[in-house]
Amino acid sequence: MTSTPWAPRDTAEASDAPVTPHLPDPPDVFDPRQYADGVPHAAYRALRDHVPVAWQEEREVLGWPAGPGFWAVTRHADVVRVLKDSATYSSCLGATQIRDPAPGDLPFIRRMMLNQDPPDHGRLRRLVSRAFTPRRVGQFEAVARERARALLGRAVEEARAGDGTCDLVGAVTDDYALLNLADLLGVPVRDRGLLLDWTRRVIGYQDPDEAGPTTAGADGKPVDPRSPAMLRDMFEYAHQLAVLKKNHPADDVMTTLAADPELAPEELEMFFFLLTVAGNDTVRGAAPGGLLALAEHPDAYAALRAGRVGLDTAVDELLRWHPPVLTFRRTAAVDTELAGRRLRAGDKVVVFHASANRDERVFTDPHRLDLGRAPNPHVSFGDGPHVCLGAHFARLQLRVLYEETLRAAPALGTAGPPRRLVSNFINGLKSLPLHLT
Repeated sequence: MTSTPWAPRDTAEASDAPVTPHLPDPPDVFDPRQYADGVPHAAYRALRDHVPVAWQEEREVLGWPAGPGFWAVTRHADVVRVLKDSATYSSCLGATQIRDPAPGDLPFIRRMMLNQDPPDHGRLRRLVSRAFTPRRVGQFEAVARERARALLGRAVEEARAGDGTCDLVGAVTDDYALLNLADLLGVPVRDRGLLLDWTRRVIGYQDPDEAGPTTAGADGKPVDPRSPAMLRDMFEYAHQLAVLKKNHPADDVMTTLAADPELAPEELEMFFFLLTVAGNDTVRGAAPGGLLALAEHPDAYAALRAGRVGLDTAVDELLRWHPPVLTFRRTAAVDTELAGRRLRAGDKVVVFHASANRDERVFTDPHRLDLGRAPNPHVSFGDGPHVCLGAHFARLQLRVLYEETLRAAPALGTAGPPRRLVSNFINGLKSLPLHLT
């Protein structure tokens, strides 16, 4: 290990990394701008092989101020360990994004289930789980299938009327994810565009194309899109929608939540925020990534279309290949050790899902797309107490979309490079030009 440029000099020196990192030029996997060129798998592998828990500088980027730095966790076993051990690695202390929220905003952000630890997290998760019944998710399949078929049909017609190509993000996947979520939540048709606007504001804030004009605070720095000031319109809408559902109940998630006497109004508003953003962007990120992988691997697409591999294993392999979420942050609650590195209470600890999914210690030939891969212990939906609540719903949507794509397009091919989101959090595609033949 000492012969590699990224290895710590020795354990004693490495233990002081938050103050004196002593890591000679480890690959930078923080800067969100590099993700516009693709997931940095070579850098991830260098870290996995030589410094699986590596100190990362948190430099000023795109007007956002510098931070104190964090530990990047890149091996599968260590990622799972962090995600499962909420007593050591807290979601509540500093929330779950790499960038620290403003101290004054932290109590507000901690009201979200995503940013809580057991037992508070468990109570809220049980409450919202009541709304995601197997019956509700199962009966949604017919709606999702009809929507996928209609969107893909129009995309194929557009391609035929033009040069044979179509942007699948603009024509299919954005609307597919958004309209499915709106149906599940019970958002009226006239208001559904608001969901995409809010998602872009919160998830795409690092990308000038998605975030729109930057709002500056009194200090001239950008205002965090997770702050109460920037979310006031979303929370006001959630309150109004809850009132509507109490007066006019329907078979949807917001009706169930609004009628739950154990759920405080501010908790319901936070659930709406979480479901709107996470529920939309999980499928919005995964769907075009999976279609891109199939277009880049025509033999795999042909095998799937011929039935030589099953859709269920294919969905999980495409999720492993293109996880919708790149990173999640925890905060060390106590002094601890991880992969031979000493971490101090208060250190930021960031798990890298896309790196864990390509870990050679867990996956045979991980850089090969294998639609029949089994077992497939990817961490694209997380692990531990915070494993994605809507994973079943997301898998259903992806399976239906891929199945309808197989019907609509005998072959897929790339018609140009995709445009990727500037983000070290969401593995997003802003456009995906494909040949539809």
